[in-house]
Amino acid sequence: MKMQNKFAHPARRLPRALRAFWRGLREWCGDASYDRYLAARATRESACCKLTRAEFYVEQANRRYSRPNRCC
Repeated sequence: MKMQNKFAHPARRLPRALRAFWRGLREWCGDASYDRYLAARATRESACCKLTRAEFYVEQANRRYSRPNRCC
């Protein structure tokens, strides 16, 4: 009887690892935030229309930089 290895073949693990790395990179740099916004809007029922990708990022930038900066 052939013994099964509990670890997948490296050729099968690489694409999975690359996808996980890519998802993590998109989360870290904020690129996935629009996808999360669309998913959240799909779960809520609202009469307001969805923002386009460009409008969403302008709104995010305004929200981030409109607060007073008290670093000094």
